[in-house]
Amino acid sequence: MGRITLDKVRKTFGEVEVIPPLDLTIEDGEFVVFVGPSGCGKSTLLRLIAGLEDVSGGQIRIDGEDATMVPPAKRRLAMVFQSYALYPHMSVRKNIAFPMRMAKMPQHEQDRRIEAAAKALNLTDYLDRRPGQLSGGQRQRVAIGRAIVREPAAFLFDEPLSNLDAALRVGMRMEISELHKKLDTTMIYVTHDQVEAMTMADKIVVLRAGHIEQVGSPLELYRTPRNTFVAGFIGSPRMNLIEGAAAADLGAHTMGIRPEHIDVSTGAGQWQGTVGVAEHLGSDTFIHIHGIPGCDPLTVRADGEVSVRHGDTVHLTPQTQHIHRFGADGLRIA
Repeated sequence: MGRITLDKVRKTFGEVEVIPPLDLTIEDGEFVVFVGPSGCGKSTLLRLIAGLEDVSGGQIRIDGEDATMVPPAKRRLAMVFQSYALYPHMSVRKNIAFPMRMAKMPQHEQDRRIEAAAKALNLTDYLDRRPGQLSGGQRQRVAIGRAIVREPAAFLFDEPLSNLDAALRVGMRMEISELHKKLDTTMIYVTHDQVEAMTMADKIVVLRAGHIEQVGSPLELYRTPRNTFVAGFIGSPRMNLIEGAAAADLGAHTMGIRPEHIDVSTGAGQWQGTVGVAEHLGSDTFIHIHGIPGCDPLTVRADGEVSVRHGDTVHLTPQTQHIHRFGADGLRIA
């Protein structure tokens, strides 16, 4: 079981309140991602759950039991950091076994858990190698294996893919998601990369300055962002947020429209603009268009075969059914 409940949890450093009183429930078996810009408090919140930081107020419960003052080693949580933190002189087998050796676990049980973790992480053929003989992705899998053998109530990941190149990040995203399905264990994952959040999470927690801006499934946040911050943060490329006459005509302070929900024409349309940079990615082309009142540049996602050049004049029409409206306070208008 791995149900984690935060009740009015807060954190201050001196007179600075970095996490105002916060409520959150993470259900057993969920894959929850904390996402937000740098400095939003996501890693601090993870460390509070792990017990690596002391709470300044509120209560943390794990499976219904108060864990607020319980030492990290006794919370039945396993943390995987951005740094692999492997022992270079030890084999993969000994690195994975280290927490069990410290707990003086019987050797036969250590062997069983090591073999199971290695099989789940495709590390069986590398158990006798040292970390220096492994790729970055393999080293991160060893760090995850070291967490798996503890058989925790929940796994806590603090930006574990930040040290990997783009191709490895994509591969490891898939591997961690598959691992979650195999283990069916609660996972909390911190990242500033909203693409990781969208592709991995059952539930996303969007944070800004220690506040929870919205909690929901990836598609809930994508389709019905609660405010302009979530609208602009979730989605790649980000949602276009347009102020001025176009929004006022809809009874809003800000109008939101995603790049893929704008039709492009060389003939006629609601808006007219000039093509700036066109990013051709094969299947898609991202066109950055200047001259649109209230949003400069405006981004459009078009078919990869679209033929536009810098300086071309284009006409744009937003798809009415996909327009989002926000008030002057930034909140969504139903």
